[in-house]
Amino acid sequence: MAENNITNEQNAEQQAPAAAAQEATATKKAPVVETAHDDFDWSVDKRNVSSYSKEEKAKYDETYDNTFKVIEENGLLTGTVVGLTKTDVVINIGFKSDGLISLNEFRDLQGLKVGDEVEVLVVEKEDRDGNLHLSRKQARQQRAWEKIVEVYKTGEVVTGTVTSKTKGGLIVDVYGMETFLPGSQIDVKPVTDYDQFVSKTMEFKVVKVNEAIRNAVVSHKALIESDIEQQRVDIISKLEKGQVLEGTIKNITDFGAFIDLGGLDGLLYITDISWGRISHPSEVLQMDQKINVVVLDFDDEKKRISLGYKQLTPHPWDTLPAHITEGARVKGKVVNIEDYGAFLEILPGVEGLVHVSEISWASTPINAKEFFKLGEEYEAVVVTLSKDERKMSLSIKQLTEDPWATIETKFPLDSRHKGIVKNITPYGVFVELETGIGGMIHISDLSWIKRFNHPSEYTKVGSEIEVVILGIDKDNRKLSLGHKQIEEDPWNTFETIFPIGSVHEGTVVKKDEKGATVQLQYGLEAYAPARHLRTEDEKPISVEDVKEFMIIEFDRSEKRILVSHTRVWEQAKNEEKEAVAKEKRADADKTRKAVKNIQSKVEKATLGDLGALAELREKLKQNEGDEKKGE
Repeated sequence: MAENNITNEQNAEQQAPAAAAQEATATKKAPVVETAHDDFDWSVDKRNVSSYSKEEKAKYDETYDNTFKVIEENGLLTGTVVGLTKTDVVINIGFKSDGLISLNEFRDLQGLKVGDEVEVLVVEKEDRDGNLHLSRKQARQQRAWEKIVEVYKTGEVVTGTVTSKTKGGLIVDVYGMETFLPGSQIDVKPVTDYDQFVSKTMEFKVVKVNEAIRNAVVSHKALIESDIEQQRVDIISKLEKGQVLEGTIKNITDFGAFIDLGGLDGLLYITDISWGRISHPSEVLQMDQKINVVVLDFDDEKKRISLGYKQLTPHPWDTLPAHITEGARVKGKVVNIEDYGAFLEILPGVEGLVHVSEISWASTPINAKEFFKLGEEYEAVVVTLSKDERKMSLSIKQLTEDPWATIETKFPLDSRHKGIVKNITPYGVFVELETGIGGMIHISDLSWIKRFNHPSEYTKVGSEIEVVILGIDKDNRKLSLGHKQIEEDPWNTFETIFPIGSVHEGTVVKKDEKGATVQLQYGLEAYAPARHLRTEDEKPISVEDVKEFMIIEFDRSEKRILVSHTRVWEQAKNEEKEAVAKEKRADADKTRKAVKNIQSKVEKATLGDLGALAELREKLKQNEGDEKKGE
């Protein structure tokens, strides 16, 4: 098409002078009558045609093609402002038509004028109305995202403006694109008021990007930590063990306090705060308090520093008062309780142990955790003292005289006393007669009559009980006590009241698979094995049933009685059978005598006598048969 246009223009230029020459000639010559086509040069098309070489044609084609730009959708390119209206900006990007962009997208550019160049993004080459759709806002976002991804990879620090507050953090404008600043990434210290940062321009580091949704997370805390890390390196490089530093308490926890040493934190453990025991660092330290601390240890790799506060003062054991010696009486507060005893703090940092064996003269076991209470004060005697080992043993019981020194005089054998039940075990009861003096009643010495599965069935802790001294073990500080011995042994009398074979009324108080416990008179208990609980009518015997029982065993030494209900009705039945048999034997003897008497008197039998004799014989046979059945 370009070639044809050039040829036509050249033909027109060549035809113009020829027409002019023809007019001049016509005016000079005489007029001639000619037709409409006689003056047309039929060879003009050949005479005005220009020909080009291949190189020239290629050159002209390239020149023509360079007048157009390659436009692709979502591509970035530079356009020129060719017009301004009240609402829009007209942009020429070298396309067949210009594009309109809302003036709102140029608010950041002051003094925008025709001829300015701006970067835009081609949204659509032709929308549904055939217009070119451009966007400067999307172009800026695209460029901003590319920069953000780049600085994320390089770790470069960027500057952004906090535009608003959102849930969990802040929105920051970086390169014209919104990014998220989490609340935890604002500062190294917890931040509660986010509003104070809105509209502030700050430096940030891009810590996370999500290219799928074009989302970025920035952090201001990372920059602070980076600066602090450099300070830490500088401080640690100058540290030495034993060095005294000034610091500010920035945080107090249950296990210690964190001290700000000027860009580097050190930990002051609770055990290094005071020579004495404390339950919480706040008892000694306060927030934002400035104190001097000594460097105990530090780790270059982990950047950890262990500090001490108490080490700035002498150890209390090194300045122990002269009056604290073995045998001296001291007062102390309970600061720790263990199973084996309690620690009393005599002075801050100076403690002594009261072992459980030094609490009381009594041999009864004492639970330290029940006897002592934290914070309570006790007076004690210093038993042993070692300044080198920094150990002290104390005794509470040695405040009073040893009661066992005169035990035989005050508590002689067979004497009666009253005491308080202090402890109950499965095998006996521990009774305290007075402070430091006590003994045990074995379970078998609680009652002459009753058998107990556990002493708690008879008495309870705190109850008063009367006892008899059965034995004294002075070396082991033990007394053997008895309770049943306050009365005479009733089993001598029971042996005459409950002889074997005697029958007594009893109440079933307990029953199991093996048998039943039966309560007899005088509070005496007996035992009936299961086979001896069978009734005559085969009905079971239940608890609280009252029945007759026969004594089938009486063991005085073992204090054991066995009884039987079955034997009662079996014996009665046997006695009844014996009585019937005895009566039948008497009738038989009487008949025999009558027969012998008749035989001796009759000399000659008559018919009447023979009949009477036959009747007597028949009766005699019947009696003999009954006797055999009875046997």
